[in-house]
This record gives sequence, structure tokens and C-alpha cells, in this order.
Amino acid sequence: MQTNPCPVCSRRMFLGGAAATSALWLTPGAMAEELVRTAAQTEGPFYPDKLPLDTDNDLIVLNNSLTPAVGEITYLSGKILDARGKPIKNAAVEIWQCDNGGAYLHSGTGNKEKQDKNFQGFGRFTTGSSGEYLFRTIKPVPYPGRTPHVHFKIKIKGKDELTTQCYIKGHPGNDRDGIYRSLGAGPARDSVTIDFTPIKESKIGELAAKFDIVLGVTPEA
Repeated sequence: MQTNPCPVCSRRMFLGGAAATSALWLTPGAMAEELVRTAAQTEGPFYPDKLPLDTDNDLIVLNNSLTPAVGEITYLSGKILDARGKPIKNAAVEIWQCDNGGAYLHSGTGNKEKQDKNFQGFGRFTTGSSGEYLFRTIKPVPYPGRTPHVHFKIKIKGKDELTTQCYIKGHPGNDRDGIYRSLGAGPARDSVTIDFTPIKESKIGELAAKFDIVLGVTPEA
């Protein structure tokens, strides 16, 4: 389990630099053929029933706390695209997941007595002109009945466009998870299964994961 040795400094650098990532993810025009749309998945019972005061894109540190969340720090990023690969601007991306001990930010969660009070559990990001989003969170962990996953909800102009989950490629729990298996083998399952890979430059074992989300909508010009 890794933690950040300077959470406040890293948080300020992360939040300050998030907007600048758009230059790295420019999309060179619409594609001629439609992409595979990201499979929808159940919202589940643990969308926060009371949102935290802090709902930014850094789930590792709450406000200016000096104590970071427990877990493997992961930079989870991607783009929100329409079916032809055109980036969608001003899409609201929400994520939520359990903490490293399996507890959600929800009154009905299991393992509540051991909940990590330093894990935000929920975050939001509004996409820029290139459709990108970025979160700093922890690598998802399993809990009874479920393989590791991160929940996503995409909203455009306040309307829910997609609710889904992303999963760790190759995790042994995937084949025992009924929600994951319901997708069957093929493009739908592939659309929500991603790699979590070590960042070579990181001295504290941070990971990176990329999850591009393709919607069945076309953004306004």
C-alpha cells in the first residue's frame, strides 16, 4: 500500500495541472466509422447518499489534510467521445468507489466501522475542448461479492447519458463477478476493461489507467 509523502503539495500541483492535460489528448478530427460504445453498467446501491464537501478530482486528500488515503495511488484518465470519436466538451464525469478496506461513502456500506476517513470516495471533473478528464484516486479493490471496479456516471447539461463501471484487466475476480460476466465475451466487455500500469518515473509506486468512454450522442457544434 502506497501513500503520498507530501499530500498537500502534490494535491496543489495535481489540481493546478489538471487543466493543462488537454494539450496531451487532442483528437485529430472525427473518425469515419463509429466506435464501439462503452457498455452501460448498473449504478449499484452505493452512489453516495450524502456527497462530501470536497467533490474535486483528487480523491486521495480531503481539502488540505496532511493524511492521504490508504491504497495504491492511481491517475485515472481518459476522454469522453461521441460515437464517431469527436470529443465532448463540458461533460460532467463523476466517479465513486469503495476505499481500500471495501467501504463506500454511503450510510448502508459494509465495513463501515473501518472506513478510511481520508478517502474522498467520490469526485467530479468537467471535460475541456478535447474531452479529457483526470482523477487521482486509488486502485480499486475487491469486496464480498464484487471484483474491483470504479463507478462512472456521465452527464451532459444535467442529463444522465451513461452509467458504467471500469474493471482491472486480468484480475482473477472478474470471471466470478456476475455484473462483469453479464457483458459476455467480446467488444462490450472489452470496452470497460482497462490496464492499471506502474508509472516508471514514480518513486512511490503510483499507477496510471486510461478509460476512454464512447457515448451514443453527438455534441452540439
